[in-house]
Amino acid sequence: QVQLVESGGGLVQPGGSLRLSCAASGSSFEIYTMGWYRQAPGKQRELVATISASGSTNYVDSVKGRFTISRDNAKNTVYLQMNSLKPEDTAVYYCNSRFGIIGSWGQGTQVTVSS
Repeated sequence: QVQLVESGGGLVQPGGSLRLSCAASGSSFEIYTMGWYRQAPGKQRELVATISASGSTNYVDSVKGRFTISRDNAKNTVYLQMNSLKPEDTAVYYCNSRFGIIGSWGQGTQVTVSS
């Protein structure tokens, strides 16, 4: 099982960009499906994007064309490049690892999009 630490959140103006990173410790990072989720105040946590062990990606419709998930297995890190940010992207973003029924969550990083 991996331990996950997110970084890269912050305050950005609408239309701006941020890159989130999630560093994983533990073994066999490359076999895990990695994902980014987010939770806005008063709302349920929702899936943003996933990347499989083979590199296949999946995105929620609201971020398609704006966000890109990627992974660097040599660095045990998954990234979320977020462009053209909107106020509705404001949330705590969580990193997730999954292999079968084994999964872990990071502590989250706050992203605030506001002028």
